[in-house]
Amino acid sequence: MSEERWSPDRWQGIATPFLAVDLPTLRRNLARAQALCDDRGLRLRPHVKTHKIPEIARLQVAAGARGLTLATVGEAECFAKAGFDDLFVAYPVLATDDLADRLRRLLDAATVILGVDSRDCIDALVRHGLADHPRLSVLVEVECGLRRTGVVPEEAGLLAAHATERGLRVGGVFTFPGQGYALGAGAPAAADEASALSRAADAFAAEGLPCEIRSGGATPSYEATDVEVVTETRPGVYAFQDAQQVALGTAGPDEVALAVITTVVSAPAPDRLVLDAGSKTLAADRPPYVDGHGVLLGVPGARIDRIWEHHGVVDVSGADPADVPAVGDRVAVLPNHVCTAINLADRVHVRDDGEVATWTVAARGQNG
Repeated sequence: MSEERWSPDRWQGIATPFLAVDLPTLRRNLARAQALCDDRGLRLRPHVKTHKIPEIARLQVAAGARGLTLATVGEAECFAKAGFDDLFVAYPVLATDDLADRLRRLLDAATVILGVDSRDCIDALVRHGLADHPRLSVLVEVECGLRRTGVVPEEAGLLAAHATERGLRVGGVFTFPGQGYALGAGAPAAADEASALSRAADAFAAEGLPCEIRSGGATPSYEATDVEVVTETRPGVYAFQDAQQVALGTAGPDEVALAVITTVVSAPAPDRLVLDAGSKTLAADRPPYVDGHGVLLGVPGARIDRIWEHHGVVDVSGADPADVPAVGDRVAVLPNHVCTAINLADRVHVRDDGEVATWTVAARGQNG
């Protein structure tokens, strides 16, 4: 594995810890995913909660993505302000007085699709006078095995009929196959997704309603999408990849486009060293299939064993002493979950052909 991308010599003059992005790798990831979707006739609507950065969304759209997926109305506001006008909030949006006012302003700038999974969501939109807005539509969320939000697929038609009767435009259905985040689970999750969306489309048909959009997708499963059923996919992590995607076999280390550059600040014993990157940089995600709190590059056998807010304790007892960095050395860590690491940073430093730029994480903290 080449680690030249993350060499400290390439990232001089930036105080650690910080998030570094290798732009050529990012571009390759975007191009590969877009080509895969184009070849299969699948619409790619990337989930930008992963990066929260308008510059990256522009790269995705330039590569061929059609529309953006967002987690919150706040994220949608941020990307609308940046000029994006085809936005899907893939979340059951429950409108309040304040949120309805924000949605009206958002609809002045963009065409918006909202997720709904209950009559409460639908009735709140109606109550706030949004049902007949010409730039608003909804997708019914169905559950496909994660047991999070979404109605059972067989109930999707009844919910769509209720929305239609109240004046809302219903474009179809969506789901999230998040159970694919487990070893060997990507393809089975894609099969669950297809089954749920197919049954939901049948439920629409039983109510005499079309189901043009059948949206799914997650990074571990989207390559196995059943395009006979699914019309749109919404992966997010694919842009950067991360340590958990490497562990799942979804990506190789050379495909990870973001690393944390951090400094060894202490080596208090022969079996451990301490980094200046802790939970406020690496984030605390630690899925069971990942060994430690990220992958320390260039030190085989090392393990980021424990983290505090500003301390990352690395167990180097299994590493070759010749590979162990010294106090003051800069090293690179692949974070376990890039989405949460990004949300802790105000900016990322982006390198392309020797030049380093700074991009703002514009939608950071837009959680509502």
